[in-house]
Amino acid sequence: MFHAAAPLAMRAPSSDLAILLDQVAQASSRPRYAFMELSLIAEIARADGSAGPFVGRAEQRRLLRDWLCEALTPVAAKDPRRAVLAEKVRSELAARDDWTLDPAQAEVRIEQEVRERALSSGKTNLSHAVSELVKAGLLRRHYRGFRVDHANRGGQRYAVCTLIGRARCLISSRQPAARSEPRQGELALH
Repeated sequence: MFHAAAPLAMRAPSSDLAILLDQVAQASSRPRYAFMELSLIAEIARADGSAGPFVGRAEQRRLLRDWLCEALTPVAAKDPRRAVLAEKVRSELAARDDWTLDPAQAEVRIEQEVRERALSSGKTNLSHAVSELVKAGLLRRHYRGFRVDHANRGGQRYAVCTLIGRARCLISSRQPAARSEPRQGELALH
């Protein structure tokens, strides 16, 4: 009765975004999450499609991986597993006798611990999704460092993601933003 849908490339021509969505769906085990990640990278990408290793300005600078993870954290706020994690943290703190008498302080402490664990787990999910997008030909990941750029991380090198292939359609419609930071050799006049 129902037939499996043919890949979008075999159907009538469509928009670049629709084809990108189909490509992400074929390549990722969690396509919605992967597409949100691609969209966030596109939002902060420079004109060449690259984002990272740092996001933000001055005191607000964060590593790309940390920024993406924090930006995606609200998506899991209503996940039932978060309530289970909170109960687990509560029982662990009680078992360690590392408990405060003030209920308000206890709840703050529990929420901080849950957030830290969720961010740690989120970084793993993020890396997995990036790897799937790299294999699909939608992202290129390399590491930029203090002295030497490299294909591998470590040695004060941090991740940079560059939108490639069909993923470039996410930034093609954007107007180039004016640079606020000077290039090397330029003076910042205030």
